[in-house]
Amino acid sequence: MKRRPLASSLSLLLASTLLASAAIADDAPKAPTFDPHRLSEEVKTLSSDAFEGRGPATEGEAKTVAYVVEQMKAAGLQPGGAIENGKRTWTQPVPLGRFEISGTPSFALNANGKAQALTQGKEIAVRASMDGSRSVDIEGAPLVFVGYGVKAPERNWDDFKGVDLKGKIAVVLVNDPDFETGKGDFGGKAMTYYGRWTYKYEEAARQGALGVLVVHETAPASYGWNTVKNSNTNTMFDIVRDKPSEVHTRLEGWIQRDLAVSMFKRAGLDFDALKKQAQTRAFKPVALKGETLSAKFDVDAKVITSRNIVGLVEGSKRPDETVIYSAHWDHLGIGEPDAKGDRIYNGAVDNATGTAALIEMGRAFAHGPKPERSVVFLNVTAEEKGLLGSEYYATHPLYPAGKTVGVINMDALDPNGQARNFTTSGSAKLELLDQLVAVAKTYGLSYENDPHPEAGSFFRSDHFSFAKQGVPAFSYESGNDLVVGGKAAGEAAGKVYNKEHYHQPSDEWKASWTFAGLAHDLPMLYTLGAQLANSDRWPNWGKDSEFRAIRDKTADQRK
Repeated sequence: MKRRPLASSLSLLLASTLLASAAIADDAPKAPTFDPHRLSEEVKTLSSDAFEGRGPATEGEAKTVAYVVEQMKAAGLQPGGAIENGKRTWTQPVPLGRFEISGTPSFALNANGKAQALTQGKEIAVRASMDGSRSVDIEGAPLVFVGYGVKAPERNWDDFKGVDLKGKIAVVLVNDPDFETGKGDFGGKAMTYYGRWTYKYEEAARQGALGVLVVHETAPASYGWNTVKNSNTNTMFDIVRDKPSEVHTRLEGWIQRDLAVSMFKRAGLDFDALKKQAQTRAFKPVALKGETLSAKFDVDAKVITSRNIVGLVEGSKRPDETVIYSAHWDHLGIGEPDAKGDRIYNGAVDNATGTAALIEMGRAFAHGPKPERSVVFLNVTAEEKGLLGSEYYATHPLYPAGKTVGVINMDALDPNGQARNFTTSGSAKLELLDQLVAVAKTYGLSYENDPHPEAGSFFRSDHFSFAKQGVPAFSYESGNDLVVGGKAAGEAAGKVYNKEHYHQPSDEWKASWTFAGLAHDLPMLYTLGAQLANSDRWPNWGKDSEFRAIRDKTADQRK
C-alpha cells in the first residue's frame, strides 16, 4: 500500500442514504467486541523475522498461508477458495511472472563523451525488466523529457505530440500537471490515474519508448527515496501476460531529482523552467542533447504460483450474493539492508494489521448470527507488486462480481490509540461509503475528507482492482484526530511512519502498541458488513462515477 499520514475518499453523505441506513440498521446483529490482545499477537506473529517479510513465492509465503489458514479455521470459518475435487479449498492459485535482476547491474550516464557511473539504489532505482527480456544491454540511448508523460484526449492533453521514442529513454515527472498549482485540467490537488507511475510506465510502452525514468520528488510522490529504492530494487512480479511489451518498456525505473537537475543542466536546460512548461498543454518534448544512458543486466524470469487465502461464512438465504472483506498478506520480503544491517521487511503495519483485522472479522461473523448473504474473507497476495492478487481475483472471481454487494478493504491500520475520526483511500463517490459514514456516526466517529488527495490513494490499494470491475469498494483507514493528542499528534505520527518505517525494515511490531483504535473501529466495520449481508439492497457508485456504467452492465444479475 501507500500509506499516507491520512487519506480519504471524497463522498458526500446523501440524505437518502442516511434514511436507507437507518431503515436497515435493525437488520444487523449487535456488533461483538474485538480483543486488542489477540490482534496484537497476530500482528506480532505475522511480522516476526520467522515470516521473512512475507514475500510472494518464498518460504515466507508458505508460512504465512499456513498460519492464516490455521487462524481462519480456529476462528470458525469455512474454506472459500477454489474448488478442487468438488470441494472448496482455502486458497485461490494466482499465477504470476517473477522477475529478478541477476548479479550487480551496471548503469551509466554519458554526457558529451564523459561517463558517470550510477549506483543501483543510490542515484537510480531500476526494476527487473518485465517486457519479456532475459537480458538488457542498452548502449547510449538518447534521453527525451516528455513532461508528465500524459496522453489524455478527453482533456485535450498530449505530452508526446508525436515524438519518436523508438530506442530512446523517456524522462517523466511524477504526479499530475496540477500538483504544483492545485489548479488545472486534472482535478487540482486530487491525483488522477494519469499521475501514478504505473500509468506512466504503461503509456511510455504504448508510445514505443525503449525505457522510462520517473524523476523522484518527495512531495509529489508522497514518499521518500528509501521507499522508491526498497520497492524497485527487489524481486518484481506481474500478472502473466500474452504480450508484456505492450505495457512494459525494456527499462523502468526512477532517478533522484538532483541527478535529473544535473542532467538537464549539462544539456543546457533548466529543470524547473521545463517543469513549469510541462504544466501546460502547450508543452512539447525536449531532447537532452548530448545525454545518453547505458544499462546492462540479466533478468531471471519465471512463472510461479502464489496464493490468495479465502475464508467463508455461507449465507442462510441468498448464499450466491456476497459481501467481501479483504486485506493483503504480503510485504517486501528480504531485500537491501538498512543502516543497521536489517534485511527483513517485516510489514507490521503494512499489512499484518489488516490481515489480523480480517481474521478477527471472520471470527466475529463465524460466531455471530448467520447472515442472509455469504460473507467472504479474502487475504490477497502481491499487493505490494501492483495489486496483483486482487486484480487476479477481480478478473477471475470465485464469486460472481455482479452479485458481490461490496468490498470492505483493510490496509495499513493504526495499531495505536483511538481516534475520533476515520478516512478511506482515494476520491471516489459511492453509496457504500455514504452508508459507512452513517454507521460511523453511531460509534462517535466522524468522516474526514482527504487532506492529501495529491497522494493518489485511490489507486494504491486493493479496492481499486474491484472498482475497475464495477464492484463498489473502499479501503478503510484509521483516523488522525487522536483522542489523546488530537490531530497534531495524529499527523505527526503519520509523518514519522511515512519517513522512517513505510516500506523499510523498521516496520516492526512494538510492545507499546495498544490496538485500542482497531478494537474500537472494527465493530463499526462489522456493523456495515452485517447490514449489507442482511439486506436485499445493492449500493452503487455515484451517478457521475466512471465505475457506475461498468456496474450497471451487470444489473440483470441482481434482479
